Amino acid sequence: MAERASWSLGNALRGIFAAKTIDDDTWDDLEAALITADFGPAVTEEIVERIRADVDRYKTTDPRDVQRMLREIVEERLAKYDPTLKLTERPAVVLVVGVNGVGKTTTIGKFARFLRTYDRSVVVGAADTFRAAAVDQLATWAERAGASIVRPEREGQDPASVAFQTVEKAKHDGTEIVIIDTAGRLHTKGGLMDELGKIKRVVEKQAPISEVLLVLDATTGQNGLAQAEAFIEHGGVTGLVLTKLDGSAKGGFVLAVQEKTGLPIKLIGQGEGINDLTGFTPHVFAQKLVG
Repeated sequence: MAERASWSLGNALRGIFAAKTIDDDTWDDLEAALITADFGPAVTEEIVERIRADVDRYKTTDPRDVQRMLREIVEERLAKYDPTLKLTERPAVVLVVGVNGVGKTTTIGKFARFLRTYDRSVVVGAADTFRAAAVDQLATWAERAGASIVRPEREGQDPASVAFQTVEKAKHDGTEIVIIDTAGRLHTKGGLMDELGKIKRVVEKQAPISEVLLVLDATTGQNGLAQAEAFIEHGGVTGLVLTKLDGSAKGGFVLAVQEKTGLPIKLIGQGEGINDLTGFTPHVFAQKLVG
């Protein structure tokens, strides 16, 4: 795996900022670095144009000023979205959605652990009943996280009924937070969204849904976002969780995905361990990304 700092723009930016002056190469190199880091063409163009304008206005020739301007712009754009998790209801119900393969099940385990570190009681609902392996995997993660779990009573049980039982258990036990796993793939996308809609309707008869979190794999970047568009369009998503940011050069995707979806990033995963999911702080992230 690449070293921890390598998911920032790393060597490319360090080379730019260490140069003696600002010249045409500065702009070409900066554009190439941002594109490589998956900022996307539109965001890259806007950022480079703004920095060029500021450099002209302040008549600076110091590349370190470019670094400071880039950091400030990234932070300002990241901070347009509120990363606060809305978990004040009791129970607070969180639906976790996303295509198979993004690390949804492990993310739920890490999220449960994250909440347990704040002394919140958590119950997990294994409503991805189409994959028996997912239920077993989720049970393992829940146990490690110190959360309880509601499993299907039989193979292929209706996911909405598992979700219902989970919220029912939380209300009975006084559990503070409910996290419900949902299917990432069915035979048709329409069927998947119908299933999600049904889960939401059943849950809302018992408690309001506090968050619908969409899990995205940062290493797949824009491709992963395209795969998840049905969830964004029909799933009532309230926030994003980015996994696999460790050892990745795709840090710019963090900014691009918020601007493309209009949705805030609420959690980021930067490692394989159970404690490697954290809240998202724009200021800290911009510092790490740009240096």
